Amino acid sequence: MAIRRHLGTVLLTLALASPAAAKTLVFCSEGNPESLNPQLVTTTTGMDATWPIYNTLVEFAPGTTTIRPGLAESWTISEDGRTYTFRLRANVRFHDTPRFRPTRALAAADVVFSFERQWKPDHPFHGVSGGTYAYFRDLGLPELLDAVEAVDPLTLRIRLKEPDATFLADIAMALGGVQSAEYAAEAAAAGDPARIDREPVGTGPFRFAGFQPDVVLRYRAFAEHWAGRPPVDSLVFSITPNAAVRLAKVRAGECHLTAFPNPADLEAIAADPALTLMRQEELNIGYLALNTRKAPFDDGRVRRAIGMAIDKEAIVRGVYGAGGTAARTPIPPNLWAYDPAIRDDPFDRDAALRLLAEAGYPDGFEAEVWYPPVSRAYNPNGRRVADLIQADLARINVRVRPMTEEWSTYRGRMLAGETPLALFGWTADNGDPDNFLGVLLGCTATRPGGSNIARWCDPAFDALVTAARRTTDQSRRAALYAQALRIFKREAPWVPIAHSAVFVVARREVRGYVMDALGRHLFRDVTLAD
Repeated sequence: MAIRRHLGTVLLTLALASPAAAKTLVFCSEGNPESLNPQLVTTTTGMDATWPIYNTLVEFAPGTTTIRPGLAESWTISEDGRTYTFRLRANVRFHDTPRFRPTRALAAADVVFSFERQWKPDHPFHGVSGGTYAYFRDLGLPELLDAVEAVDPLTLRIRLKEPDATFLADIAMALGGVQSAEYAAEAAAAGDPARIDREPVGTGPFRFAGFQPDVVLRYRAFAEHWAGRPPVDSLVFSITPNAAVRLAKVRAGECHLTAFPNPADLEAIAADPALTLMRQEELNIGYLALNTRKAPFDDGRVRRAIGMAIDKEAIVRGVYGAGGTAARTPIPPNLWAYDPAIRDDPFDRDAALRLLAEAGYPDGFEAEVWYPPVSRAYNPNGRRVADLIQADLARINVRVRPMTEEWSTYRGRMLAGETPLALFGWTADNGDPDNFLGVLLGCTATRPGGSNIARWCDPAFDALVTAARRTTDQSRRAALYAQALRIFKREAPWVPIAHSAVFVVARREVRGYVMDALGRHLFRDVTLAD
């Protein structure tokens, strides 16, 4: 491992020292992507790695939640809200690789392939690369879709079984990235269908150039991109899990920008004339999930007791600093469905002790609390948060042991429903309240691999969230979400911990970088001053 890391450092140094160094942009990323296929990722880390390679039919304008044309230059929606007809851009080129030369431009057949691979279990590529398409399933898209059809090479029609106010936002997410059906066919014919995920080909502004896990991910500018060539020649992700090391690399000029600095370093960063500190009020939530299928967390009294014993304000002060806000519900304060009338349970250890005694645990109990091993916007220091929770719960005789694993293993344990208590979080991928309440707390997402790691399924809550998804009337949707959130507060499957502003540190020579409310790190229009 040490040799591999040294080699990666040498390669990165050579790239920065080359004649084209001024046009090689280096981003210090926080971890390995779980895949290079946007259909298979669920983390911001994974999505960041796929955004340079792929485009979607429609997309969010950088820095906003506004939908704009992507690969589709226009679209219409039927009066009943169930049929979407997309007109694709002409002459959109796919990337080439040493083993693939595309013979045609983007066509509707490629979009059909990309949707049906995720949707249909009998599709020849559905099982390739071990894909479970967790996000596609958590959004309920397999049940929502009725047909995805190529009307002609540049016209795509998607029919839904019922109207869905979130549909365009859902397909603007990373899972909507369009793959090449021609490339898939060639890889399958060569006996290596997984190549399309290992050596990805898309229509994005950068083409894949190589991946060395734990070290580096490399891209080259795609000169034939439909929106024009990116202003830099190369893009490099230098994989650096430790926040202090990421900052040191930016200060030394080894990286040009990074995210998730330690809150304790913000003041010094702001005072450094070589650096720029950017801040964005992101749509996110950090929380403690209580596995409702594991005793004693199957008892709502125990869950409420846990919540009443945790001093959120102390966690925010000690870990999040000026960027943090104590959370009441999963909905961030800067999202339209936030309801300030919903109050939090009080921080009350005596009441927590009474609830535990009532539930049959007068002497408390033991449990594991799992924490993320990497910095996230919604949890800058998982171990520190776990330690503070451990100290708080000890005061009500609940004895917890902090546990963690490597990031991908940690996520796998949570998504498999193995963790009794787990610190996790979420950054909105589409700016819709359903992306919090449906994806993270809906009944569909309680399946193995689903994003509902509390494994909490409340039929009344689920019905309200589903009803909100089926109407486009925002005031009606807000009222339904408010009802659902009151059920959430009563049943307490989570302890919402904090919402956090996010920060990016960049060297002064970086130009054109825009922070994003959806937590994406996008480099399409970023360049470096000469």
